[in-house]
Formats: sequence, structure tokens, C-alpha cells
Amino acid sequence: MNSGLLPDAYAPDVFAIQYKKLWKMGYRALIFDIDNTLVPHGADSEPRVDRLFAHLHEIGFETLLLTNNDEARTRRFMQNITAEYICDAEKPAPDSFRRAVDLLHCDAKEIVCIGDQMFVDTLGANRAGLDNILVHFIRRPDETRIGKKRYIEFAVLRFWKMLPQKYHRLECAVRPDGRQPERTAKQESLLKRILKFRRGEMLFCDISPLCYRISEQKEICKRHLKNLRSHTKYAKRISAKTLPNTVSTHSCGLIKQGKGIDPVLQQNKAENIALAAKHLDGLLIRPGETFSFWHSIGNTTKRRGYKDGRIIANGRLMPGVGGGLCNLSNTLHLLVLHSPLTVTEVHYHSDALAPDHGVRVPMSAGTSVSYNYIDFRFRNDTDQPFQLTVRVQNGQMHAALRSLRPIPYTYAITEEDHHFAKEGDAYYRISKIYRETTDPQSGIVVEKKLIRDNHSEVMFDLSELDPALVRES
Repeated sequence: MNSGLLPDAYAPDVFAIQYKKLWKMGYRALIFDIDNTLVPHGADSEPRVDRLFAHLHEIGFETLLLTNNDEARTRRFMQNITAEYICDAEKPAPDSFRRAVDLLHCDAKEIVCIGDQMFVDTLGANRAGLDNILVHFIRRPDETRIGKKRYIEFAVLRFWKMLPQKYHRLECAVRPDGRQPERTAKQESLLKRILKFRRGEMLFCDISPLCYRISEQKEICKRHLKNLRSHTKYAKRISAKTLPNTVSTHSCGLIKQGKGIDPVLQQNKAENIALAAKHLDGLLIRPGETFSFWHSIGNTTKRRGYKDGRIIANGRLMPGVGGGLCNLSNTLHLLVLHSPLTVTEVHYHSDALAPDHGVRVPMSAGTSVSYNYIDFRFRNDTDQPFQLTVRVQNGQMHAALRSLRPIPYTYAITEEDHHFAKEGDAYYRISKIYRETTDPQSGIVVEKKLIRDNHSEVMFDLSELDPALVRES
């Protein structure tokens, strides 16, 4: 017997199994799943299935149907079949498989389980210590799509076929001329991505959306562990009393407009930002303290009131719970860039998500956050407290950074060589963005620091590109 999701053999259907060989190998009982194993989902038994069971009984096998269906469905299927049965089995829980062993009055080593679902039949049989054969699932004629787990099963099956012979213990009981599982275009594409990953040409997270989510959860866990080991002193205190000196301010509209931009997602974004802003309005960052975007706001879940907004995942714009908070993090980043506070963690995505309307404002977008491993953080290394104020009204966000006393320098964000260029089939916004620190008394720029070497893929409709800014690559 194998372990986990790996079967002992694979067959194209239940009719490709050589049951007389199983009998000669010492097996005396068979446990069958019903739906998609013997018949299409929900269908009644067919004459050839009835004949199969009659043949099995002639050989001498005891048979049992183990199904997650209710009793009415099970008994309807068994009108012409004589066999033991267990319905509402709650597979892959092993208890129902052990009950089946008791009903069959056989030793567990004398039983083979046959089913179509790796995560249900194979996993449950392996947990109960039973040998098993995975069969290719039966599709209804009108079934055009299959579930996500089927694609994972396909990948695991391909992996299993490359394993040594000891993992194919019952393969000798399957007719060698049986048909191979049919592959859809999606399955072929998935297989190619898996092979690229094995060759080191692709990251695991890029194989599929499921792999992306697995990678994301891994990074979230790593950040939680890092935070637990860290001795960082986070800014936590919120004061209703605002500090007297204004260091920097930023206001922006939250409802973007343009071709292909979903207005519902834009409205949801504004509501998400308004919800998150309540955790930041009045927040004090005292000397030695660090501001963490996710430490202050927490996870953006539906339970906490967050809605679907625009997010970027796998390099594509799509709906996602809490989407739009990158807009808020970018605003905070702009405030901090106009102050003596020290940015300790910042990440970027494309700042070409929507066309510029009016005068181009560098760093008006592009700061990226994703709970909780892609964070925006800054530290107060000065000798005075600072304070954030963030409010949302009528689709507009108004934010400010305040301090107890005036600061000695002024700051400005400048951009050089801003243009668009085509690279392959995509267009990119290209520029160099600097922060200039100026002594206000002398007017001398005391520091000019490159803060972003911008190379952002254009993710809005290309018809809205300004032709005057497009250069040959």
C-alpha cells in the first residue's frame, strides 16, 4: 500500500481491471465508489455494471459500495445489484473504510478499494491501510468543466507514474491496452508549467492560482514567525488631539475612471480605504517606534467588512477582498517621503494601472501591500513625535503627516526621462524618480536620492496611451 494521495494502480475505468488476477493475488473483497466510478454522477446503474457485479460474485468476491451519497440514492442505484453498502460515508474519513472491512468479514490485506477521486477514495483507503486502484473519472456528456482538484490529481498522477515500480503494486492487474486519461488544453498547459518548474525555469507560485495561494500562505506564516522573534517597537497609540505642525499633506480621488475600469470595484476600493483609515487616523509614531501598515490595520477579511476591490496577483488585475489598499499605502509613502522619517520596508507594483488625467504626478501610485508579508514600514529616528491623520469623504482621501515641531528641511519628488516604450507585446512606463532634500534657508539641494528606477507594465487600455510620450524601445 502507498501513502497519502498515491494509488497502488491506475485504470482508465472499472472494466480495465483484471479481477481474476486480483483473485489469484489473494484479494477476496472489493469496495467500490459509485458516482463517476461506476456511472456518471447521479445516474442509475447500467446493464454492463450489473453484469460486472454478477461476474465478480461468480469469481468469489465479496462486494461493498462505499459512498458519500444518501441512502435513497444508493438504494436506487442498487436495484439490480446485490452487495453490502455504506452510505453517508464521509470519505476520506478512515472510519467508514474500517466499518466496510468489518462488514466484509475479510482481513484488510484481502481488500481492494476502487474509486475515482484521489482526495476522497485513494486518501481514505490509504488512511485505513487498504490497497486501492484509482480509475479515471466518468464525465457526463454535458460536462464541459472539471473541478480544480482534478487538475491537482492529474499532476500527482504524472508524478506517481515516474516513481519506482514498488509504488505500482497492483498495476499488473490493469489491462495494458487500456486508454490513457484524456487531457484538456488546461491540463496540457498545467503539465508544461510543472515541467518548467522542475527545470528551474518557473517559480512554484506561477504554476497555477492554487500554487500562488499556497506560496502566499507560506509567506504569511514566515512573516508571523519573524514578527514574533522581532523586538520591534510598533506605533500603537491613537490620539484624538492633533499635533500642531503640518509636515506634509496629500489628497486624491479614489474613484478611477477609464476604459475597462470596473466602477463597482472602484466604489468598493473607496469603502475599503475608509474602513482601514479608521485604524490610522490620529496614530502617533513616537521616537524609536516603527509604523507597520498591517500591524495597524490587521487582516482585510469579509468578516471585518472589507469588499472586493482591484488587486494584482500573478501579474494580472483581478477582484480580491480588501483590494485597493495599495492606494492608501502609496499615500502614506508619499507623506513619509516628504519628511525626515526613515522608510524601512517598501514594495512596488506597476504605477501604470490607470491613465494619467491632467498633470503627471510621480509616485501617485505603485506602492504595494499584501497581507501581511508585503508590508509598508517606516521608523521615527528623530527626537520628536509624528502623527498620521487619514480621512475619506465623498470619494476623496485626505491625509496628513504632522509633528510636534517644524522640521529643518523641505522635500520634493521629481521625475526624469518619463516615457512609454513597447517591449515585446507589452508597453512599459519608464522613468527615474528622485527625492530632493533642500535647505529652505539657502535653497540648496543637500541630497538628491534615486528612490525608484521605474519600469512599470501598462495595465490600462492601450488606446489611452499619450502618443507624445511613446518612444521606440
